[in-house]
Amino acid sequence: MAIGGGIIGGGHHHSVVATRVAAVAHVLFLTTAVLMLVWLLRFRGGINIQSDDPEQIFNVHPFVMCWGFILLLGEAILAYTTIPMDHRTQKMVHMLVHLVALILGIFGVYAAFKFHDAAVAPDLVTLHSWLGILAIALFGLQWLFGFFAFWLPGAHERTRAAAAPAHVAGGLAIFMLAVCAAETGLVQKSAAAASTGEGKLINVTGIFILLYGVAVATAVALRKAFFF
Repeated sequence: MAIGGGIIGGGHHHSVVATRVAAVAHVLFLTTAVLMLVWLLRFRGGINIQSDDPEQIFNVHPFVMCWGFILLLGEAILAYTTIPMDHRTQKMVHMLVHLVALILGIFGVYAAFKFHDAAVAPDLVTLHSWLGILAIALFGLQWLFGFFAFWLPGAHERTRAAAAPAHVAGGLAIFMLAVCAAETGLVQKSAAAASTGEGKLINVTGIFILLYGVAVATAVALRKAFFF
């Protein structure tokens, strides 16, 4: 009984800490989103996919990939920790938010290709572009796998239980890959910044994206510790 009580007590502690870390992740989410907007509006002239200015077309790419892909990926991952509802509702939110993130991620890639066309620049020549395309492709496969394995009623419960650890690990790996892609893109823009102030803002934004990724991964690790 003492051992069992210790496990339960430790699990409750992990659960509480996971919730607090998730709350920190939400703060990092908002901070990162604001920093990204300040950068694009203050230093890069705004966001407009229909603009005649190639730079404004490009600005859609970091905006959508930050707000719509990376940050939403993290929030979908945190759904099981932060949404105080039944498991099925959490799973539905997780799936739907991920779907929105996937759609916006594809749109963000489209914006990058449109910018390259407008600026007469080559496609897929940087490490950032390779990592980004890889992250989007893997995430699309991950979403399809999760949909068929965990949402459709045909899958056996034993199969779902066996697939769950790989799904969680794969999802976190893809999420961190997306964070790495964002970091390499920000490094490129920081090196080409028009002013020291812009360069510093880009660097700070990159730090907050990284911290957000670490917070999400930590919350998931603590939640898994709660269940195991």
